[in-house]
Amino acid sequence: MFSIFSGESSFRFGKYVKLAVISSLVVGFDQITKFLISNKLPLHHSITVIPGFFSITHILNPGGAFGFMANQSSSIRSVFFLVISSLAVCLIFYFYKNTPKTHPWLASGFALVFGGAIGNLIDRFRFGSVVDFLDVYMGSYHWPAFNIADSAISIGIAIFLFHLLFRKMPE
Repeated sequence: MFSIFSGESSFRFGKYVKLAVISSLVVGFDQITKFLISNKLPLHHSITVIPGFFSITHILNPGGAFGFMANQSSSIRSVFFLVISSLAVCLIFYFYKNTPKTHPWLASGFALVFGGAIGNLIDRFRFGSVVDFLDVYMGSYHWPAFNIADSAISIGIAIFLFHLLFRKMPE
């Protein structure tokens, strides 16, 4: 089959298609779920899914992961998180771009982190905080609420850590 793309340029094109597909799916699913939660469930209300373990709870997180900087003034938080999130997106794109084709799982992990970072960055631009709604707990012990973007970031980082720990890095 004839292709206008060949060799390395074909790989690069396909590599960026993979980034676009994975990150777009993450951003799309993240934003759709946040939209539904924001429009169907009042703030701080919950729907129990698995009693004693899991609920859907509408929360706005003005801070970072685990509420980091949540008690700072909104202007400091906004500038800090918009700058850090934007830098993180650029850094993850750089890592993705430089991931060799011999490491497709690592590239997928970076694409998940990229999509998750974009999803949460959209919230920060729109609302000044992030919509969280996945609430895992045991009795009165709650894991901090999170969302689809956070899940994608966590999975992507787990893939990256697995790669660092169990795979020989290219020379």
